[in-house]
Amino acid sequence: MSASLSERSAEIVREPMNGPAAWSGAELAGDGGWKQLLSTAEVSEIDSAFRGVKARGLDFKSVTKADFPLPILAPKLSALLEQLESGRGVALLTGLPVENYEDEELRLLWAGIGAHLGPLLPQSVDGKLMRDVRDEASGKFQAHAPSVTENSLTSTQKAQSNGPLRFHTDRADVLGLLCVRQAGAGGESKVASSLAVRNEILARRPDLHDLLCQPYWRTRETQDVGGGTKVFAMPVFNFRDGHFSSQYSRTFVEEAQRIDGVPKMTPEMNAALDLLAEVAEEKCHVFRLQPGEMVFYNNHLVYHGRTPFTDNAASRADRLLYRLWFAPKNTRPLPESYRETWGSIDPGAYRGGMMVAGASAAA
Repeated sequence: MSASLSERSAEIVREPMNGPAAWSGAELAGDGGWKQLLSTAEVSEIDSAFRGVKARGLDFKSVTKADFPLPILAPKLSALLEQLESGRGVALLTGLPVENYEDEELRLLWAGIGAHLGPLLPQSVDGKLMRDVRDEASGKFQAHAPSVTENSLTSTQKAQSNGPLRFHTDRADVLGLLCVRQAGAGGESKVASSLAVRNEILARRPDLHDLLCQPYWRTRETQDVGGGTKVFAMPVFNFRDGHFSSQYSRTFVEEAQRIDGVPKMTPEMNAALDLLAEVAEEKCHVFRLQPGEMVFYNNHLVYHGRTPFTDNAASRADRLLYRLWFAPKNTRPLPESYRETWGSIDPGAYRGGMMVAGASAAA
């Protein structure tokens, strides 16, 4: 088992890459430009569009941009997409009155807004388009160990627990999270610029930077076809035509190391992942999503994670986020190593998401 020639000969940039996407946590905290408040007119427009699709009996899985007209909000959403691709890589909309809607109604409303950002991508082998991010393990998994043994938690089990999530990226150009409710305690969101992390590693340990530009073996996600057993090789830091992309989750790297035939990582490769985690913690911004806030991440430019949390169901302080994956039109070209799991590497393509059962390629 070996990486393909195209993966071994991937482009490597060995100088800092600067710009608005290379920020520190302190810089993001001091920059209110990545946050936008919905106006009264925009909130009214969203509600009107929601009432229209609800009256027609539409399901959130089938609602389209045309079904959910948002002419007033449209310029703000267009600017948000530009911020994600060419700016900070993170954006937040606040002011949605989620308390006015039932949980199931919010699925339809959130999908209607999301339809203006790009096609929704499947998040599971059975084509699930929206994920509930909540504790589905009744508090049993608040502490997570590295995924180095057969009975370790999978990535999905970790996400659907109340434990912490290490910095990672999702398999979509853009990730969106709507906060429906927040936990009684904890559950802070963490976001770090993967470009700033990369620049810092280059400055401190150029040898480890170069290792992160070489393929690391990973398993597919458990919600994907062949998940947990099928492996592929891909660098953590990727470059194409002047664009930077980072695709990373340490859980999948750890899982791959348990599979026969997968080359074992060297101590230096592990040290590079340790340094990435350390620098991401140093450079991250920590914030607490409030009900009615929608946060969006460009998975090529930022890592995200969370702190552990404790629900208080009696007071309905049980953390619930709705997750969408998008394939916008204004996306960057991707390196060849993405093709196996993303389906296409062309800019603006419908790409990413999980491979649905019966499909012939990732899409």
